[in-house]
This record gives sequence, C-alpha cells and structure tokens, in this order.
Amino acid sequence: MTGNSVFMCWYAVHVRSRHEFRVFSRLAEAGIEAFVPVVERLQKWSDRKKLVEFPLFPGYLFVHIPDTYDTILAVLKKQGVVRFLGMVPGSPEPVPEEQIDALKKLVAVKNEIDPYPYLKHGQQVRVKRGPLKGAVGILTEKAGQHLFVVSIDILQQGVSIKIDASDIEAL
Repeated sequence: MTGNSVFMCWYAVHVRSRHEFRVFSRLAEAGIEAFVPVVERLQKWSDRKKLVEFPLFPGYLFVHIPDTYDTILAVLKKQGVVRFLGMVPGSPEPVPEEQIDALKKLVAVKNEIDPYPYLKHGQQVRVKRGPLKGAVGILTEKAGQHLFVVSIDILQQGVSIKIDASDIEAL
C-alpha cells in the first residue's frame, strides 16, 4: 500500500462553548478543511438591528481529514477542541458525505432554517428540483407545512426547512 492513497472523511468535532469560529480559523491556518454550518438571525440591540451569523449546532464543527492518527491528533491539539464524536470513546466516527453535502446545500439557501429534533425513523426523501436538488433528508410535517429535515446522526441533531412536497421524491 502506498502513502499516496489517503481516504478523506468528515468527522464531527466537539469544541469549547462559543469557540466554533476560533477553532475553525485555527484549523484553516493549519491547512485543515473545516465546516461550521451557520444560520443568520436578526440581533436586536437598543440602538440598532443587525443580521448576525450563529453556529447551527453550537459547540460543534466538522473537519474533512484523512483517516490517520497524525491528522486526528493534529486536530485534537488545536486550542478549543474538546474531542471527536463517535460511538466508541476515543474512536472518531465518520459522518456520511451525503449528510454534509445536504447540510451545505441547506445553509447555502439562506432561507429560514431551524434546528430540528433528531429523527432516526421516517420517510427518507430526495429533493428533485430547486436549489436543494439532490439533497437527501426526511420529510415531516409541522403546523400543516411540509418540512425537509437533514439529520446529522453523529450529533443526534438535525435542521429543517420548509419545502413544497411536490419538490421531493421518495427514495
């Protein structure tokens, strides 16, 4: 086996409270690809209002790294990093690429997305048209509206966005 064939995986990383963007910057400086899904919210002060970016999953970010001890250790050594997430303590568990892809599409749309209770069971669907085309998630209903939910298994959290049921297809 040659050292040139390295398999890249996405991993969820738990970081110190309110350190998502600082850790992201430290990882970027080290040449490590990271992703912090953000949502814009209108913040109101006594004298002004401003759209402010907040992490969609407070306390977490994702890294896209080779599945090697040295790279995992390099991430863990960054100030603000607490641990990798995984079912077995000390053993990082990869996040499926399709979950990250769908999450990136959701936050890029900039519609009103909200954290959504983690769903394990339900109808899995794919968006067949529009800016979310190709994204895979779960269809659910809330207050008479259809919601497209992307669940991030490793975090046991998800996000939802309103969607027209005609824009989706069952898998």
